[in-house]
Amino acid sequence: MSLLTKISKLLSKKQSNRLIGIALQQQGISLCSIPVSKDDKVDSELLVDDRGIPAESPAQNGNPATVIFQKVKVVSGEFSSQLVQLQDEFQLSGQAHLVLNDQQTQIVQVDKPSVPETEICAALKWQIKDLVTISPDNMVLDYFDAPALAGSKDKINVVCASLSELKSLVATINQGDVELVSITTQEFAFANLLTVQKDACLLVCQQPNEEIVLLIVKEGQLLFHRRLRGFAHIGSKSEDELSMSVIDNLSLEIQRSTDYYERQLKQAPIRELKVLLPITLEGFFARKLAENTNVSVGLLALPSPYHQHREYAAAIGALLGQKKAKNAEGVANGN
Repeated sequence: MSLLTKISKLLSKKQSNRLIGIALQQQGISLCSIPVSKDDKVDSELLVDDRGIPAESPAQNGNPATVIFQKVKVVSGEFSSQLVQLQDEFQLSGQAHLVLNDQQTQIVQVDKPSVPETEICAALKWQIKDLVTISPDNMVLDYFDAPALAGSKDKINVVCASLSELKSLVATINQGDVELVSITTQEFAFANLLTVQKDACLLVCQQPNEEIVLLIVKEGQLLFHRRLRGFAHIGSKSEDELSMSVIDNLSLEIQRSTDYYERQLKQAPIRELKVLLPITLEGFFARKLAENTNVSVGLLALPSPYHQHREYAAAIGALLGQKKAKNAEGVANGN
């Protein structure tokens, strides 16, 4: 999904053979800039040192083979100045894909309006106005279908954000040789990381210093999402602290979510659970979590050669979403 299409058509720019993923967090920005070939394949191996700085030079400097992974801190939500600094420092160019954090978007589930498809978004603004904190006049939204229940009215999940904030972000990013072509949420960015599979999989995912999100994905579709609270600082916990309370609390939330998915939504049981947490004790966390569940538990793998950059997972997922969209378009066109 792309909230950006609801704002305006951006000016066409010179095409670049680079993809840029930008994931906003409450306290920072994660950025990745990856070279691709004409067939969307990665052109080079990873060329960064352990600080996230390109190994051959401190900036891109026109080198089309350089891969960039970089994090910066943000104070009081001042994203614009840091985005400009990143663009200047690394001479960024290419198509950018932005991931909003959970404070910038709100998701609610409502009955699908009984209006033509072309009028749904306009109707939803007034249908959800009392359920969110964004006024209809300053709202940009998109929606995706919820699992259908026999005999029940169709439900949809509505994702909304502040139009004024998005316009500011678009204006900041869409400068020079950078073209912002999609905006999404961390839920969809994380879901893009899972390969398409027949059986449903529950994902436990997190951006650095953010809250955990629980997702259930089946055949490439996001069927369930839930934003948890109270887990933002698990990266600072010791093994004993994780074992004594954190993992038990999370296991309870996972059980509640699977019960709702399987019993209320009448879906087949979850058989697999994947973990993606940008913490030092991620492996230990997954092993202890497996002791509290009756399903297979493992780490969610990232695409090679970027599999070790787990703290950039949301930014990478945004790029994979664009590739999936292109593949779907190709199938629709018979290519």
